[in-house]
Amino acid sequence: MILVVLLYSCFLLDGVFGGVKTDEINVSVMEGGSFTLPSGLTVIHSDDEIEWRFGSNKTRITRIAAGNVTKYDDERFRDRLQLERQTGDLTITNVRQEHSGVYQLSIIISNKKSIMRFGVTVYAPLPVPVIFSDASQCSLSPESSRIVLCSVLNVSHATLSWLKGMSVLSSISVSDLSISLSLPLDVEYQDKNTYSCVINNPVSNQTTHLDINTLCQSCPDCNLCFDTTEAVIRLVVTALMGVAAVAAVVLLVNDIRRVGRAQTIKQ
Repeated sequence: MILVVLLYSCFLLDGVFGGVKTDEINVSVMEGGSFTLPSGLTVIHSDDEIEWRFGSNKTRITRIAAGNVTKYDDERFRDRLQLERQTGDLTITNVRQEHSGVYQLSIIISNKKSIMRFGVTVYAPLPVPVIFSDASQCSLSPESSRIVLCSVLNVSHATLSWLKGMSVLSSISVSDLSISLSLPLDVEYQDKNTYSCVINNPVSNQTTHLDINTLCQSCPDCNLCFDTTEAVIRLVVTALMGVAAVAAVVLLVNDIRRVGRAQTIKQ
């Protein structure tokens, strides 16, 4: 469960007893998890009133008034919403993408109103990156470099990166679009450094380590090899996302052409 930690004293002085406060606090949570938004209060008295609203339309979802708790019938929060009667803390469980948005808390104490806003972002689980190798490069000499691709399918709000040890070599990001990402790496076959491909967002990450010795092993049912055309198509699609990816496509195509010419000369 994610608990938003606040400086309660600041909110009590500036917010509850000092007029309207509208600062927004950002919260990140994994889909299927839960989060708690604290009111900053230690106790709610019978003449106090608090109300939680959600979304751009500021739809009422729950409130406490005259000591009574009211939960409004909203299908998005049915069987997921919990309101702490003593403090007014709001908890949402088993969250989905539809629970992303702004939650607004209004507090009225001694005829003074305070407003707090929480921007909640729900992230989908991340897939494990898959490292691909161009099957035509398996016949290259041990001294030659290999081009490998790391790919993930249908991700949003995430960054895909190649790491050498702990250092980032290259990366590409996607915002709110659900799209497939691919990122190339040119590596020497006899390179003893540790390479890994990482997909991450603010709440989670997935890592696949590169083992170049296994990329060219015989595997009849394996989907980790693709031909040159497919490699280009993958990165062309990714390139639509930005200039950085376009540069990656150009570099990969040039490398593929260079390798192809080298193979032709050998033959």
